[in-house]
Amino acid sequence: MKTELIIRSNSSDIDFALLRDGKLIELNKETNDNKFSVGDIFLAKIGKVLTGLNAAFVNVGYPKDGFLHYHDLGAQVNSLNSFIKKVSTGKYKEFTLKNFQFEGDINKDGSINEVIKSGQNLLVQIVKEPISTKGPRLSSELSIAGRFLVLVPFSNRVSVSQKIEDPKEKERLKRLAKSIRPKGFGVILRTVAEGKKVAELDKDLQNSLERWQKMCSKIANTNTPTKILSELNRASSILRDVMNDTFTNIVTNDQDLHLEIKEYLQEIYPEKEKIVKLHKSEVPIFEKFGIERQIKTSFGKTVSMSKGAYLVIEHTEALHVVDVNSGNRSNKAGSQEETALEVNLIAATEIARQLQLRDMGGIIVVDFIDMHKAEHRNKLFQHLKEQMSFDRTKHKILPPSKFGLIQITRQRVRPELSIKTMEANPNKNGEVEAPIVLLDKIEADLQKFVLSPKNKKITLNTHPFIASYLTKGIPSIRFKWYLKYKKWITIIPRDAYTYLHYNIKFNGK
Repeated sequence: MKTELIIRSNSSDIDFALLRDGKLIELNKETNDNKFSVGDIFLAKIGKVLTGLNAAFVNVGYPKDGFLHYHDLGAQVNSLNSFIKKVSTGKYKEFTLKNFQFEGDINKDGSINEVIKSGQNLLVQIVKEPISTKGPRLSSELSIAGRFLVLVPFSNRVSVSQKIEDPKEKERLKRLAKSIRPKGFGVILRTVAEGKKVAELDKDLQNSLERWQKMCSKIANTNTPTKILSELNRASSILRDVMNDTFTNIVTNDQDLHLEIKEYLQEIYPEKEKIVKLHKSEVPIFEKFGIERQIKTSFGKTVSMSKGAYLVIEHTEALHVVDVNSGNRSNKAGSQEETALEVNLIAATEIARQLQLRDMGGIIVVDFIDMHKAEHRNKLFQHLKEQMSFDRTKHKILPPSKFGLIQITRQRVRPELSIKTMEANPNKNGEVEAPIVLLDKIEADLQKFVLSPKNKKITLNTHPFIASYLTKGIPSIRFKWYLKYKKWITIIPRDAYTYLHYNIKFNGK
């Protein structure tokens, strides 16, 4: 498996495309005007305290106030309140918490108006970005993420990522973390900490501790609301969270970003610095790596898959619904049950990719093709869990129901990525799918004919625009089909056809 990060920069924003074995699995955008990112810490002012909701609205500078629930205050919020007061008045300047007098934990079933008051200042961290008409979701249980560990102020807890399964490795990491943990701080070991030595962990911890101290030094002379600690830029945060030995390429078209990434990799992964490259070709960077094509074919309502199968993805206010269809594919499997299993396994792989690619959150219901054998349903469930294991976002998958439905919950911390894939219809008013999307559908149908040795002569009738699109260029798409399937496809334009209309004939039929 090889992983590539392709970064496209222009004057207003930066696009990040993560590829696994050439397949687009994650697409992110960082805009210059995004001032509210997950992980940012603000010195904010408490607004209205609502005892009925056991929550408060907090002014962080966004048009809509942020939402802070009692359960997101953190057990040590009293210590945090005391710390902010002392630092704000200049009475406390030792931000390491070595000699700080801690307060008692709050009651987990208590009331928010007993802990915070309207008008007071509080340090809060964004855990969910503003989505639709809602302001950001906040927490006052602060954390500072590093490469190998997360630093948690006002805590003494040491824990290890659940994705590290080896009990001996877990115990080793806990022992190392306890030996370097500064007083007053908790530590959470991340998945990438597996196998790391104490020197690497300590260096990462000291970097996070330095960020904490710089943040605290701003509290005394800061008006509210103000951001006092920014999450790393998107490029650095992606590399921090996912960088591993499978990375073979990091390419950007921006000179400054190229140098910035090289410098960051020198800190966290020096042996990978050489894979950072500057794109200088006249061909746009996303075209060069086939990303534009994948965007066009992956973000529509209908998503084509191999062997003629496809997904239909619908969005509602309450949930997302994914329908799995086998299409008009030829049945090569021994039975209908085996065909259903084959299509469902292909669909599960694509669904895992789609959830990560579109960053779909909340409740997702997938209607797989019905299967009657329990062993097949279990095989599908295990395969989906395996494919979803690559997803860094918190999620939970329930086993298939009697109706063949699988329910998934996936944490949503950013607005869902939605990309328009429709284009103006050249025949009449309205919109149609882009030629690239239509091309995938045509090829999926062609496969039913070209893969059969009985079909010698294959003819494709289609709209003149599409016929031209398939035959232009050297090599043309038709010639690529010839190299791929070892069969020549005759393409005949039909003036009477609409833009989306096409017909495939074989052996003169």
